[in-house]
Amino acid sequence: MGRLAVCPGSFDPVTNGHIDIIRRGAKIFDQVLVVVFNNSAKEPLFSVDERIYLLKESTKEFPNVKVDQSDGLLMDYAQKHNAEAILRGLRAVSDFEYEMQITSMNRRLNPEIETFFMMTNNQYSFLSSSIVKEVAKYRPDVQDIVPEIVAKALNEKFKK
Repeated sequence: MGRLAVCPGSFDPVTNGHIDIIRRGAKIFDQVLVVVFNNSAKEPLFSVDERIYLLKESTKEFPNVKVDQSDGLLMDYAQKHNAEAILRGLRAVSDFEYEMQITSMNRRLNPEIETFFMMTNNQYSFLSSSIVKEVAKYRPDVQDIVPEIVAKALNEKFKK
């Protein structure tokens, strides 16, 4: 199987920033499992099935990327799938403190699995799924910040 990384997130919705991290991770790792996790602190716009579909369509050009879902702990999922690494994107310094807390707990749960942080491309550093949803609510032209299929799905959700 080779080197396997898990790229976790809620992906509600997937943005071009996510795709940038996945694309670059797919060049480094033999396989990348992009896993939709439910964040109980967030009210999702898209169902898990919709997010999986949008991710699969948005990553189909990468043969070594697979999409999955999990409701459990990231480290349990990673261990079950024999992952060597967790792949996370960082947009700004503000992300680092939160990611450091999560990584510290993950290391406590399984010190054998490393976390790799990848800085997002500067053109996507302002993007978050929350911002994308807010803009899409009022404007139909979000194709420059999300994959085309996601833009269409957002327009449908907001009936544009």
